[in-house]
Amino acid sequence: MASPEMQTPTSGRLDPEKRLVNGDDDDVSPIEQVRLTVSNTDDPNQPVWTFRMWFLGLLSCALLSFLNQFFYYRTEPLVITQITVQVATLPIGRFMAAVLPKTQYQISIPGLGPKMFSLNPGPFNMKEHVLITIFANAGSAFGNGSAYAVGIVNIIKAFYKRNISFFTAWLLVVTTQVLGYGWAGLLRKYVVEPAHMWWPVTLVQVSLFRALHEKEESEKKQMTRAKFFLIVLVCSFSWYLLPGYLFTTLTSISWVCWIFSKSVTAQQLGSGLRGLGLGALTLDWSAVSSFLFSPLISPFFAIVNVFVGYVLVVYIVTPIAYWGVDLFSARTFPIFSSHLFTARGQPYDILAIVNNNFELDKVKYEEEGRIHLSMFFALTYGFGFATIASTITHVGLFHGREIYQRYRASYQGKEDIHTKLMRKYKDIPSWWFYILLAVTIAVSLLLCIFDKKVQLPWWGLLFASGMAFVFTLPVSIITATTNQTPGLNIITEYVMGIIYPGRPIANVCFKTYGYMSTAQAVSFLSDFKLGHYMKIPPRSMFLVQFIGTVLAGTINLAVAWWLLNSIHEICQDDLPANSPWTCPNDRVFFDASVIWGLVGPRRIFGSQGNYSAMNWFFLGGALGPIIVWLLHRTFPKQSWIPLINLPVLLGATAYMPPATALNYNNWVLVGTIFNFFVFRYRKQWWQRYNYILSAALDAGVAFMAVALYFAVGIENISVSWWGTNGEHCDLAACPTAKGIVVEGCPVK
Repeated sequence: MASPEMQTPTSGRLDPEKRLVNGDDDDVSPIEQVRLTVSNTDDPNQPVWTFRMWFLGLLSCALLSFLNQFFYYRTEPLVITQITVQVATLPIGRFMAAVLPKTQYQISIPGLGPKMFSLNPGPFNMKEHVLITIFANAGSAFGNGSAYAVGIVNIIKAFYKRNISFFTAWLLVVTTQVLGYGWAGLLRKYVVEPAHMWWPVTLVQVSLFRALHEKEESEKKQMTRAKFFLIVLVCSFSWYLLPGYLFTTLTSISWVCWIFSKSVTAQQLGSGLRGLGLGALTLDWSAVSSFLFSPLISPFFAIVNVFVGYVLVVYIVTPIAYWGVDLFSARTFPIFSSHLFTARGQPYDILAIVNNNFELDKVKYEEEGRIHLSMFFALTYGFGFATIASTITHVGLFHGREIYQRYRASYQGKEDIHTKLMRKYKDIPSWWFYILLAVTIAVSLLLCIFDKKVQLPWWGLLFASGMAFVFTLPVSIITATTNQTPGLNIITEYVMGIIYPGRPIANVCFKTYGYMSTAQAVSFLSDFKLGHYMKIPPRSMFLVQFIGTVLAGTINLAVAWWLLNSIHEICQDDLPANSPWTCPNDRVFFDASVIWGLVGPRRIFGSQGNYSAMNWFFLGGALGPIIVWLLHRTFPKQSWIPLINLPVLLGATAYMPPATALNYNNWVLVGTIFNFFVFRYRKQWWQRYNYILSAALDAGVAFMAVALYFAVGIENISVSWWGTNGEHCDLAACPTAKGIVVEGCPVK
């Protein structure tokens, strides 16, 4: 599944030779981590298509897709992942197994004849649990929170103030989500069945499933996991009333701003939401786990990597570029902002340069002038370029031989025990995937040809599909063997922006069909590998994934449509200070549509723009891993050198913006407390309750946020006092250059 890594002894880069065992031993996997984690036995008689699975699976999928889309528009967009459902549905499933009637009924199914059916075929088993979690994973858009294409609908309606029909939007969402199934089906034989394509992230889920299904210890002194989950859920639900409504300043306690209430520089340093976040704390769990997911499920080594990269970018490079050398006239603009600006530091009027055909009005653009970015936003793109390039060279140098050996072994090696056990189940016919792929592309072509609002020409769709097809296999192999997934979003934006500039929706549609279909395919393949390890019938996996994806995408769009049409000024800058509907993800998505689509990369990162120097980051990112590799070859006894993972370090701030320093600081703090100190000194407690705590905190916040919206949000009933007036860092959004006049800011 596409989910963050969790603390597990299988993490890390081991010697490839130690992972391999004698290929003649048919009873074990050739991968050491798999041997240590995955069971070599299976009971094919365990029921999987049960009433419990369908009821809890569909309910979980619907609930997560609703909650995640609801949170998507909020300042702290909490993503509730499948782990919450994985933990919460176990006691519910066991309760249903205890109370549902065991009476068997004979039903007649056309083409299959009479079959026996029971609401309660026996104890709640692990295979049911896996399929329920797969449903839930679809409900969380495989860890993304919301279907990616919903962002296109959001920027059309909320930012560009244009219209799109619900049916067009639904086709766009469903086709972009489902297209990845076709690529996954074509590649399943190459990256799922071979034992050497081992997908490290799935072992975390396998470990958690096995831990949850172990019998509870009988010691009376220990609280059961179910009771612990319920207590934390109630506490989290109750507490969120304060940061979620009565005392919203608790979300960002930026005390530096309170002390230096008239200093722009101090507030730029101390603001958690609009500055560098020095000393900024939060008592809001949604601020801790937004964007980066729950820190409780990230291993400490990953937290350290992110922290080092974060400090490098935020506290070293950014201050030097902003205050030290005033790079790109940085002090004319805020230090941290995802907005676009004019040369005089004023907000750029994007709608003024869009003509009636929803394309760039070149005359108006010349009148408004070039687009400028905040220093941090510009550096974000530069480090994004470097991350892409460094990922390619890092994987090639440090993992290339291993990938090649595993790819060869996947063809030459014998079937491992898990593949042999899976032969007992009916496989998915290839024509299922071919038909799905053909129908999806055909519907997408019709959408592009007959609905001009999409802007994407038919050749653009085929080009995007071709890019996805070419990249899916290598990206899948890299993910399956190294647990690193190269992102293609900037590549797809850049290519389409050069080929077809001036059309913002065409660019984001191209990115969605090209980048997201590859990402979806990788997620599907990862889930297939989880099903492979857990011995889930392949056809059951396919149907659950497909139904869950279509259901989740439909609910995502319905919730988006409802909120976009019911919340006044949603996503706009002139919302009240205590309004949570700021749409940070969509703001960045909108800016990307302007930078890459409407204006085009030539006018931003090319000769006609201000930021052509950022292209050097591609070269720097490509050369960095080569230097590290040469140092490793020169000094092989220095074991710390190969631990320098430049793609992780350079990509540490990839979520910023929309993520803020507040999110990163507190994510690192909480993650260190639980995954270093608690893990080291209270390991039994950590093993028993850590993931349960994470799931309960997520669930409590989610349910209270929805309850608050229906109780007071719809009627706009608000509480107004100092504690609901934001973080009190208004000057953090001000420029520091002399002579720049911005409303609400002091002039130097």
